[in-house]
Amino acid sequence: MNSTRRGPIASFFVGLWDVMNFTRRLIVNFVFFGLLILFSLLFIGAVIGGNARPILLPRTTLVIAPQATLVEQYTSDPLSRAFNKSMGGRNEELQLRDVLRALDAAQRDKNIERVLLHVDDLQGGGMASLREVAAAIARLKASGKQVVAFSEQMDQKQYLLAAQANEVYLDPMGQLTLEGLARYRQYFREGLQDKLGVDVHLFKVGTYKSAAEPYVLDAASPASKEADLFWMNDVWQRYLGDIAKARKLDVATLTNDVNNLPQGVASVQGDLAQLALNQHLVDGLKTRQQVWDLMRERGEADDDATGGFRRIDLDDYIAHLDKGLEGVVPEKHVAVVVAEGEITGGDAPPGKVGGDSASELLRQAHDDDNVAAVVLRVNSPGGEVFASEQIRREVERLKKDGKPVVVSMGDVAASGGYWISMNADRIYADPSTITGSIGIFGVIPTFSRALEKIGVHTDGVGTSPYAGAFDLTRPLDPQVGTVIQTVIEKGYRDFTGRVAKARGRTVEQIDAIAQGRVWSGAQGKERGIVDAMGGLQDALDDAAARAKLGKRGEYDVRYIEKIPTPFEKFFPGLAQSRIGMGMLRESDMARALLVKTAPQAARDLQFLEASANDRRGAPVKAVAYCFCGL
Repeated sequence: MNSTRRGPIASFFVGLWDVMNFTRRLIVNFVFFGLLILFSLLFIGAVIGGNARPILLPRTTLVIAPQATLVEQYTSDPLSRAFNKSMGGRNEELQLRDVLRALDAAQRDKNIERVLLHVDDLQGGGMASLREVAAAIARLKASGKQVVAFSEQMDQKQYLLAAQANEVYLDPMGQLTLEGLARYRQYFREGLQDKLGVDVHLFKVGTYKSAAEPYVLDAASPASKEADLFWMNDVWQRYLGDIAKARKLDVATLTNDVNNLPQGVASVQGDLAQLALNQHLVDGLKTRQQVWDLMRERGEADDDATGGFRRIDLDDYIAHLDKGLEGVVPEKHVAVVVAEGEITGGDAPPGKVGGDSASELLRQAHDDDNVAAVVLRVNSPGGEVFASEQIRREVERLKKDGKPVVVSMGDVAASGGYWISMNADRIYADPSTITGSIGIFGVIPTFSRALEKIGVHTDGVGTSPYAGAFDLTRPLDPQVGTVIQTVIEKGYRDFTGRVAKARGRTVEQIDAIAQGRVWSGAQGKERGIVDAMGGLQDALDDAAARAKLGKRGEYDVRYIEKIPTPFEKFFPGLAQSRIGMGMLRESDMARALLVKTAPQAARDLQFLEASANDRRGAPVKAVAYCFCGL
């Protein structure tokens, strides 16, 4: 038998390889067993403490002090929220539905003695959703529960909530000013066309369809200003009326104080807290500690709690309400599908409305025999026409097969947001909802002049006169512009025709109130594009009545949302256990994952860019969108 002996050099490298291979396996095993131990401990922690709920004792003060953005639906996934909370972070979003049910539950909860409001850090929310919260606070107060509000610095939206309290206190160094509503935008025509050489071609139908004006004008058009001021004045007067009613003030006096702000500030030598007290917007000037001392005197002392009084925070109270609800699917019930955000094609993530994904949720409601009726909660400025039509068809299909559909409009249900609403059996809106904007537009930017500025030119050949006509690096042929305008006009006819059929009007009647014009909810009702004034609860009651499920309190409600993965279902409870929370708080891996999965806010320019780029083979994409939020 022959054997080959290795030389010293070969033996060295073979030995080195063996050492490296052993080291690699050792490291992999360490990582594997380390992760195994980590998840084992997390699992044990979840079993031991994952189902723990805060103990609610008698004479508790419910403290509502959210540091979050008010939303209809979470835009982040459960995994991200669990990671964030496990590492000591706060929930960056607060669902409107959770605030409303917490306030309504507190009315009946014998352990909740009073509510302390501190809404300085509550962001987002339009006038419609804030009015729903304000109404819930007013109901709580009317039930006999004391509501105390405290602020160090509030804006006028936050004050709408605080004003509903029995007592409103402001820090002596605090600020509160009512200034009115405004809507100012940047206009880019000179910068884009004159400076950069980007030609923006706008195609639209509707005198008041002003969504894309900033890209073709240097200032708002007269029609745009006329329409905006009309609905904004309506919303503002309603706001003043709400404040006056809550604070027992005179609307005329309140209006005069707002319009003469400089004189008022001068009269108190710049002391805005004193000005708020003089104008009866607040009941007294107190520091945070003084308000806490007041809560301690009126409530139950607890030296271990923040502030020294027995309290439960909003998040913990919601968790308390949710105890035992997981996995419960009622038999016959009203299903709620939320359509919040821009309407885009395909499957959209939370915070946007996907033509495919939203349609799938409505199909689930259609196919579920336990769903007796559907409430479509719409909070959307619109978006792609085809995606909007996909969703509208599912609404029509539900109705055709005997399941009532009621729309509840949130802050905004305009343009494409109205498109998906119009076929409902009944449309509810808050008087301050922004709706309408029945119009179509399309925007095509071309960059030939911009490229020429840096010495880049486009040239080539095509097999037909209009091959390559939609290449954005070439000038837009006027005849192609005619083609696009014709397509946009067809989209407008589709829009107004469908609205006319759904609302039992003629096309001419709808065209007279359409033209891209925006209306408040109250103005929309006067013009027949909204059926009734009311919030989400009113829509639920209506849907239940149509399905013969009984009155409020006699029927069940379930939200149909995108089904989380098994890991997303398991991890939140696991991560919020005592052991899991402690370990993840020290985990660099967890922090890295959290950063990676953090949601990013959508921007108007991103929407326009996506609309221009993603045409899915179609030369023209019609858009029904309204940049009409406050």
